[in-house]
Amino acid sequence: MSTAETPAQRLARNFSELLQELRVAQAGVQILFAFLLAVAFTEAYEEQPFGLRMLHLVTVLLATVSSALLIAPAVWHRVLFRQGRRADILRKANLFALWGVGFLAAAMTGTVILIAEVAVGGPVAIVIGVAAALMFATLWFALPRLFNHHADGED
Repeated sequence: MSTAETPAQRLARNFSELLQELRVAQAGVQILFAFLLAVAFTEAYEEQPFGLRMLHLVTVLLATVSSALLIAPAVWHRVLFRQGRRADILRKANLFALWGVGFLAAAMTGTVILIAEVAVGGPVAIVIGVAAALMFATLWFALPRLFNHHADGED
């Protein structure tokens, strides 16, 4: 008896794995989004300088785009359910996931800059933000590329 996966089984497994990965990222972006929304309704928010409030707005928008991209694959799957389009959905969903975590990294970096600006201000806040951005870029994108040459392209 053969234990090899059929193409349909591989697609189903790959899509299932992608959805599991997206659940992790979605939880992060949803918690971040809730935090960012709550900040706008505090008394201290109105007292903040215009630039800091604009950074907050940009960060909210980055989290919004991230959320839309990370949720899109599940919605696409539901909309195109049983149309034999799983391979197409999976290709697009992979791009959405990568763009989604990229926007999540940007939103998290913006949040770090916001908090650092309130905590220490000035150039130190920018250095902290740059360090956060470099950490995300390295851990999420650069390091996986180092392992990319070992991939066989099957999945």
